[in-house]
Amino acid sequence: MLKILIVSLLSFFVASCTSHPAPTHSLGQPPSDRIRHHTVSSGETLYSIAWRYGQDFKHLAAINGIAPPYSIFPGQRLRLEGQALVSAPRPASAPVRKSAPAPKPVAQKSPAKIKKSSPATVARKTVKPASGSQVGWRWPARGPLISTFRPKDPLRKGVDIAGQKGDSVLAAANGTVIYAGSALRGYGKLLIVKHNEEYLSAYAHNHKLLVKEGSEVKAGQRIAELGSSGTDRNKLHFEIRRNGQPVDPLAYLPRNP
Repeated sequence: MLKILIVSLLSFFVASCTSHPAPTHSLGQPPSDRIRHHTVSSGETLYSIAWRYGQDFKHLAAINGIAPPYSIFPGQRLRLEGQALVSAPRPASAPVRKSAPAPKPVAQKSPAKIKKSSPATVARKTVKPASGSQVGWRWPARGPLISTFRPKDPLRKGVDIAGQKGDSVLAAANGTVIYAGSALRGYGKLLIVKHNEEYLSAYAHNHKLLVKEGSEVKAGQRIAELGSSGTDRNKLHFEIRRNGQPVDPLAYLPRNP
């Protein structure tokens, strides 16, 4: 009789466990690992990957040993952190300088006719890199400002400007288009423009892109049509990044659009 009772209790216990499993939402989630690598997908560029992770494209290239023109391929595994494997690369747009030919011998003049060069003609002028104020920023679209920059909000890395589908999206400054596509989730049809080695700008949610990668653009040039790709309404999402980090566009744009 005791054996029958024990068997009955065990059967009831097993049946209870199988008919009432623990709810999955009560199970703890395993800790997430910090992303240290990225596998390149079709349509991505080094610039778009650096933009995605908030990195300076020059640093991303250096830690992966990638030299200009920063060519990558689908399936390639990129490190997102670590020490540089190559020295800071020269910008891709910089022309390759050829060695100057040896100067021809010049007949020497008599000492009496030699004139001393003044310091002004000998001194070399130091050229400083363009700063944010020297880029010459202008508003990329006309319309009401509906969202502003919030440094701690990952969804507000720039400003949103409302408009109608097909409205003009303008280059905010002179530069080179380094990305044109829709591989970055949440940005829709996106353009990224490089203005110098320090500053980039981005134009997201476009209806149509009017320029291609490698195109040289001028400030005020129409580069896209405003739209709602990747979002729920017609608007332009505009960002400025300095050395890969988002900065407040309103600190750079003129006060009056």
